[in-house]
Formats: sequence, C-alpha cells, structure tokens
Amino acid sequence: LEDVTVDIPGGGLWGLVGPGASGKTVLVKHVAGLLTPDKGKVEVEGQNVSAMGEVARQKIRSRFGMLFQQNALFDSLTVAENVAFPLRRLTALDEREIAERVSERLGRVGLADFGDRTPDALSGGQRKRVGIARATVTQSEYLIFDEPTAGLDPVTSQKIFDLLRAEQLARKSTALMISSDVAGLMSVVDRVAMMLRGRLLFEGTRD
Repeated sequence: LEDVTVDIPGGGLWGLVGPGASGKTVLVKHVAGLLTPDKGKVEVEGQNVSAMGEVARQKIRSRFGMLFQQNALFDSLTVAENVAFPLRRLTALDEREIAERVSERLGRVGLADFGDRTPDALSGGQRKRVGIARATVTQSEYLIFDEPTAGLDPVTSQKIFDLLRAEQLARKSTALMISSDVAGLMSVVDRVAMMLRGRLLFEGTRD
C-alpha cells in the first residue's frame, strides 16, 4: 500500500474494486487489525489499532465478522460446528444458546437442514452461504466480505450479493466488500473505492 488514506463511514456497505494484486485484501486486513502498517495508522472509532498491543487488538478483531475468499471452512467439522466455531471461541454463550443462534443463521441463508453435513458435501454456493452464516453469527458490528461470489454463476452471485446487503441492513452494521464482479457489487453498495498498484484511485458514492 502507498499513501492510502480513506475514511469509511459507519452503517453502510463500502465496496472495493481493482485488478488482482492491487492491495484490496491487504487494505481490509489492516482495517481488521490482522496486519500492522509500516507507516501511518489505522483507526477504528478513533482508536489507533496499529499502536495497540496484541490483547487490545484482539478485542478489536472480535468485533469483526469476516467471510474469507476461499470460505476457510473446517473440513473436519460439520456445517453447524463451522458456524458455531466463533461463538465458542469468542463468547460465553451456553450450548443451548449457541444451537439456537446457529439454527437461526442457517435458516437465514437457506440451509436450515444442512447442519449435519460436512463442507465437502456442499456445492460452491452452499459453502459460500455457510461462510456467510459463520461471518454473521456473532452479530458483529463490522463485516468484511472478501470476494463473496468468486467462482459462482451469475444468478447465485446476485443472490449472495442481495443476502449480504440484507444482512448489513438488518444489523445496521458497517460492511466492507471486495469483489471482481463490479456490476453485482455496484447493485448493493453505498460507496465504492478503486485501487491500483497499492494506491487508492477513487472513493465516492455509487453514483
């Protein structure tokens, strides 16, 4: 990244486009506190995340839900166990509450009867929906979606875009979405930015 300065407003869906290796994923990993900048700083609600120690930074990370580009599901766990994973790691909910939250999320993404299956028994679109359920199950105030429709057909892709937008609006969360599907992305975002070779070329409203 070179001289990237951007203010991402709260409560909306912010899109990020650009060719491969332009710095998109690197930027959102900095925002989520997964990477530390060599220069400059990253602030979340006025707190300088880049200057925090690991314990304080982990508290910031726990406020983010993230849908990874390759879904990052655990093959050895069932669908329900995958969705429950962040609840068991990050919350003090008991097993009954976890089961209720997982059931609600799977129903929300149209996979109510898929909890006992393993990821290898699912289609690409279904695995993506499991990733969405896991990313949103903690009801995080910040959401990051990295290439949520990669490898999906156009009809399934638009359903995923619409589902993510509905999730963001329902929670009034702040969401960042990277996508190579510019047309699909532009159908749901409030603002959009474009990167090239590590630089931010544009940031503004969808219009």
